[in-house]
Amino acid sequence: MPTRLMTAENKKWWTLAAVSFGLFMIMLDNTVVNVALPSIQRDLGVGLSELEWIVSGYALTFAALMLIGGKLADAYGRRLVFVIGIVVFTVASLLCGLSTSGDMLIASRVLQGAGAAMMNPATLSIIAATFPPRQRGTAIGIWAGVSALALAIGPLVGGLLTEHASWNWIFFVNVPFGILGVFASFLLIDESHDPTHERLDVPGLATSSLGLFALTYGLIEANTYGWTSPRIVGAFAVAVVALGAFVVLERRQRAPMLDLSLFRNRTYVGANLAILLVSLAMFGVFFFMSLYMQNILHYSAVETGAAFLPMTILVIIVAPLAGRLSDRLGSRGLITAGMLLLAAQLLYFSQLGTDSTFWTLLPGLALGGIGMSMTMTPGTAAATRAVPVEKAGVGAAVLNAFRQVGGSTGIALMGAIMAAKLTEPPTPASFMAGFENALLVASAIALVGAVVAALLIRPHDRTRGEEEQLPAAEAA
Repeated sequence: MPTRLMTAENKKWWTLAAVSFGLFMIMLDNTVVNVALPSIQRDLGVGLSELEWIVSGYALTFAALMLIGGKLADAYGRRLVFVIGIVVFTVASLLCGLSTSGDMLIASRVLQGAGAAMMNPATLSIIAATFPPRQRGTAIGIWAGVSALALAIGPLVGGLLTEHASWNWIFFVNVPFGILGVFASFLLIDESHDPTHERLDVPGLATSSLGLFALTYGLIEANTYGWTSPRIVGAFAVAVVALGAFVVLERRQRAPMLDLSLFRNRTYVGANLAILLVSLAMFGVFFFMSLYMQNILHYSAVETGAAFLPMTILVIIVAPLAGRLSDRLGSRGLITAGMLLLAAQLLYFSQLGTDSTFWTLLPGLALGGIGMSMTMTPGTAAATRAVPVEKAGVGAAVLNAFRQVGGSTGIALMGAIMAAKLTEPPTPASFMAGFENALLVASAIALVGAVVAALLIRPHDRTRGEEEQLPAAEAA
């Protein structure tokens, strides 16, 4: 019996390793592209809005299809959907590397996002189904650490591949890892699903996808066509109507894509909003920090990636610790403190100039590494503890949809703020003026996130979370 128990115990951690491997691939692609943007711009002859779409197209599709990915995982098998996602993601990566135009690259990135949307919610739901509540925070801490590490190391990987091979290899490198991931999944992950699933919510998928696309399109293209142009006003109107229709449909559906009863839990709401706001503040910053380092400070691609290493190292160290602390202390204080650190980082970066050195960047990078780890890991743990295991797929999908919606909207929002100041042709002075304004707005968003976490997340979600597994969350 002890041997069998040990085997089961070991299997849990091998399962975590397998899903973390897949997670690393998809989160890496959120930021690995950033450092390669100048090279892509030169090779494919694309403008700023197309560069934004290369990054946002991935994040937007990732977000728009996340809920359906979570429902598919719960309904038809979490391992099965995870593996299908790896296959789609790997094929899309190959197409990205073979792209010969901006349009082809954007379309391939959209397909990549679809694969990621199937993989990501399955990773968290597999963890929730594999680990008991007492170990779930630690497992999620490792999961979130891998996620944050991939986001942080992306610029360095992108820089090395771009400078020593070509930008195409930031996508080609996914192919062998994707193949390995498929074999590892069948060997190490047990199949699981939600026996209560009834049917897919096609109207919910259509309205949510249309609303998110229209919102991001309006933000990215507003400075090209004008904020008051019929095209942009129409895009925002479509976003409002579609997202409003989505909420109405989900309230009336017998088997909705998004179970709105999840939001009766105050901690779940607070954790999702905190993740949304940190992504809204930070994704655009990663995007424009890479452009700042290369176009203003004249760093090479490798130097730009290496400049993010302090943040990377701190994420590796702090994220697992934050996961364990959230098990013992709850998540509210950690998330609030992390958001305050991020607000301080963004305020500090807003004072950078055209002659800043690496040593000037270092304090801000250190604040960001600690702040990201203290926000993302406990936020993920708090949200996951607040939903029952049988709803883990859709619960994880909502959380990651909030993350990706924040990311794609953040890139679009920061791009709009930047574009309002950029001259034609762009000058260092106009870039820095827009950069400062974008960072100040991002800092304010992070402060709002700190307030949201402090007000909504329960101080003792570690102990209460197991009791508040929905539907008992009405007490919240």
